[in-house]
Amino acid sequence: MTDTADRQGAEYAAPVEAPSVGEALSRARCSVGLSVDDVALQLKYSARQIDALEKGRYGELPESAFVRGMVRNYARLVKLDPEPLARQIAGSLAAPAAIDDAVPFRKPIPFSVPGRHVNLGYAVLSLGALAVMAAVVLWPGERATGSKLTFVAAGQAPAAAPAPSAAEGVPVAVVGTPLAAIAPLPVAPEPAAAPAAAALRHRITLRFDRAAWVEVRGGDGRILASEVNAAGTTRVLEGVPPFKLVIGNSRHVHLSYGERPIDLARHARLDVARLTLE
Repeated sequence: MTDTADRQGAEYAAPVEAPSVGEALSRARCSVGLSVDDVALQLKYSARQIDALEKGRYGELPESAFVRGMVRNYARLVKLDPEPLARQIAGSLAAPAAIDDAVPFRKPIPFSVPGRHVNLGYAVLSLGALAVMAAVVLWPGERATGSKLTFVAAGQAPAAAPAPSAAEGVPVAVVGTPLAAIAPLPVAPEPAAAPAAAALRHRITLRFDRAAWVEVRGGDGRILASEVNAAGTTRVLEGVPPFKLVIGNSRHVHLSYGERPIDLARHARLDVARLTLE
């Protein structure tokens, strides 16, 4: 009898095993009314990666640093403290390889320092090559024209050379028009002012009886809201339609478009409403 009672007491006193990181994230996701696809859309991961994280299939995910960052982002989305979960999952992941193993050779590359006489020889050869190139470029031009350079004293203008005639086969330069004679280009009239942006903006009002995740995207593609909203709060958004909305836990959310209430039950599936407001 005593042994049996001791064993039963030990069983009752055994600590309850804490849930894994994936289980904790999955429970928190369900509590705020999000699906795996909703989390993947919000965090910019694939649904396959979210499912692998929740079920502990870490081998299907990239390196450990990626998984820790993924856990932190997921925890913030579902309102959990990210650091304890990141430390918990670090023990389940393989440690990254040491940097010294990734770079096995660190020997410096030897560079020879030439002597001063070698540098002087290179300089002489370079000057000789430049002189030959200059002679090759300038000499044929002097033979073809047969002209010589003439120096003019300062303040003395050179004599005007006679203009060659068209019969000599030399093209005659066309004298340009003075800048003052050129008529200014017409200035294009400014376009008519676009209609005021405020006239095209519409208002969306969201009231939350319970915590719910909402994403609202405007007609220009910008995200106007993408977050979990606490119970008892109200969110007012303005933008240019059409609006695309994804609302989790939609049974506890009231939506108005301008002054018109919208029935989310008509657009909900598995308690997630998806709709477009024109």
